[in-house]
Amino acid sequence: MKKALLGILALTAVSSAAADSFGGFVGLGAGGAGLYYQTGSNLRFGLTGLNLFRGGSIGVGGEVAYLNNFSGLSLGGLTPYYGAGLGASVSVGANLGLSAYPHGLLGVRYNVTGPFNVFGEVNAGPTLGLSTANSGIGFGFGARVGLDYQFR
Repeated sequence: MKKALLGILALTAVSSAAADSFGGFVGLGAGGAGLYYQTGSNLRFGLTGLNLFRGGSIGVGGEVAYLNNFSGLSLGGLTPYYGAGLGASVSVGANLGLSAYPHGLLGVRYNVTGPFNVFGEVNAGPTLGLSTANSGIGFGFGARVGLDYQFR
């Protein structure tokens, strides 16, 4: 019975991962460069903004975003999408800090070949920061280009 349950669990894990993807991106502004994993249900989880000892601090950021394609919109092989996300980062060392970045985003994806896609996106939203150096509310924006590999 135990082997049957483990087998069923393994099969469901493989079948649900069929549309999952992972990739990386480089960018300007909020988020910088990073890696991500996107589930088949359009949720993207990312690791962004790794800071090793710059300014005497160590920091790391992350992002969770929900993405959805524009339905009925065809741009000759380009797939436009939109979404909403929440980015957060923490820094320890010379500066202790915590920041949040709720944002909206627009992007376009192009299938290069097989499971590989390239994409570009822009994002914007308020930034909320608390730190020992300075705190406040501002406005953030960013742009990214990246490569995506979709599991088949």
